[in-house]
Amino acid sequence: MEELMMAISFILFLFTLIKLLLQWRNQPSCYMLAYQCYKPSDPTQKLDTDSCVRVILRNKNLGLDEYRFLLKTIVSSGIGEHTYAPKNVIEGREETPTLNDSLSEMDDIIFNTLDNLFAKTNVSPSDIKILVVSVSLFSPSPCLTSRIVNRYKMREDVKAFNLSGMGCSASIVAIDLVNNLFKCYENCYAIVVATESIGPNWYSGKEKQMILSNCLFRSGGCSMLFTNRRDLRHQAMLKLKCLVRTHLGANDEAYQCCIQVEDDNGYRGFRLTKNLPKAAAKIFAMNLRVLVPKILPLRELLHLVIANSLSQKKPKEAMGGGGGQVVGLNLKTGVDHFCIHPGGRAVIDSVGKSLGLNSYDLEPARMALHRFGNTSSAGFWYVFGYMEAKKRLKKGDRILMISFGAGFKCNNCAWEVSRDLEDENVWEDCIQSYPLQNLVNPFMEKYSWIYDECLNFIRTIELTST
Repeated sequence: MEELMMAISFILFLFTLIKLLLQWRNQPSCYMLAYQCYKPSDPTQKLDTDSCVRVILRNKNLGLDEYRFLLKTIVSSGIGEHTYAPKNVIEGREETPTLNDSLSEMDDIIFNTLDNLFAKTNVSPSDIKILVVSVSLFSPSPCLTSRIVNRYKMREDVKAFNLSGMGCSASIVAIDLVNNLFKCYENCYAIVVATESIGPNWYSGKEKQMILSNCLFRSGGCSMLFTNRRDLRHQAMLKLKCLVRTHLGANDEAYQCCIQVEDDNGYRGFRLTKNLPKAAAKIFAMNLRVLVPKILPLRELLHLVIANSLSQKKPKEAMGGGGGQVVGLNLKTGVDHFCIHPGGRAVIDSVGKSLGLNSYDLEPARMALHRFGNTSSAGFWYVFGYMEAKKRLKKGDRILMISFGAGFKCNNCAWEVSRDLEDENVWEDCIQSYPLQNLVNPFMEKYSWIYDECLNFIRTIELTST
């Protein structure tokens, strides 16, 4: 009788194991087949130092203090002379953008990337089952997804979603949406389009916390093709391993630190407050607590637990502060490449310091910021493109994407590289000149006379009045 019970138990265990294996095998996966970043074909859209100074001189609201701030910010921003701006800004119409300007800007970015994506993959627009578009600051009616469906004559049952107001981490939000929809729809394709509307949101006032966005944000965008078809997994570039989203919007300081407002003179813009680094550090730590167990090997997790237990027993002054690093955390045991959102030099340096990353790890984000600027939620796909162009990405490598967004949000995800990646992308014409050792913008060297003339002008007024 005992032998019979053991046999039955073994058979039940075997059936349970087979069932779990079948569930695991049939669990839908999210594969990225291809992506296409935007780079304007019109060279007049480049925002070099000469174009920058023309934009600055058009703003009659600026005084000596604002010029000083602009010079310091532009020079130390980490942004180079080859980024792009919308046509209405280049043409001097930033204060009076029209609806047509906004639509034209979106059409140029979205249709350019989608045309190239469909041509590259030979996937027909009629094959797309899920479409997600993310543009934070522009939401026309009909929405941008409808504009795409109309342009490409997509199928009647396409599941279209238009995301707005989600900030710089919006493309990860869109990917999370696609990943969840893949659980409902089998063997289908999905498109995610991520960009930002810069033209109608250029700030023309003088508030420093709002001028900062003009110095950082540039035109850019990316379209991505995903599938959950297992038969295409060997053609895929990436496989999504995990995704963690954290929201700190319940905290008033965090909610207000990155927000669209009007200044006292009625000029609309994006305000970045001094509380932003504090909010970013707090939410990043919260996100890591959930993310780390999903991406690190067991031995490293045990080491991390022991290290933190020991550190709590030591006096704070004996711990050495750690330079802002998480005690005992070594993400490199579970991550090969770090794809950090190029939101600004301070963001990149802060994340690097917190995780103990070296210059090699931070190079892709720094170079993407220099070449393309902060392109909002499309930003880390330019970072990813740099890694690909440098032939860093090999089959089996693990990539961690780190992003922050208004709200305040931290959305991070981990990918596994499905094959050696060395496809041509937007870095093709300039990758040989990177990495650059000197990322200082030549604005001060070429145009410090703007500040000097303002200073002399004010001194003249002061002498006359006395």
